[in-house]
Amino acid sequence: MSDIDDAVTALDDDQCWERLRDHRLGRLVTRVGDVLDIFPVNYVVDDETILFRTAEGSKLFELTVNDEVLFEVDDYSDEEAWSVVIRGRAQRLDTSAEVERADGLGLSPWIPTLKYVYVRIVAHAVSGRAFPRGPEPDRYGVAAY
Repeated sequence: MSDIDDAVTALDDDQCWERLRDHRLGRLVTRVGDVLDIFPVNYVVDDETILFRTAEGSKLFELTVNDEVLFEVDDYSDEEAWSVVIRGRAQRLDTSAEVERADGLGLSPWIPTLKYVYVRIVAHAVSGRAFPRGPEPDRYGVAAY
């Protein structure tokens, strides 16, 4: 591959959601003022939204101050790597009907803590890229004379 454009494939929305459905761990990025934070969260895809559980604390506080978030999931193998980023808004589930439905999705905390709060990320933009993996091309090449 001679050009970086040859090495990067844009994923369409369906390909992005397919990859998100196949994984369970992502990174939530929040912003309050000039401060950015990033939190690993386990999640499930519910229709075309992201659902995770949390407890009262800094993550939930930051989402209350500013509900605009980024959510990123990536993976790699020896042959390929990919990354999907969601730009959206995070909303705490408040009604008993929403929480009861979420309880049925099988989302459990990965660590032995109680997490009573469900949060849904509604995407307003989804983007993804896939990359073939392999050795770095020759940086300098051999000049032809």
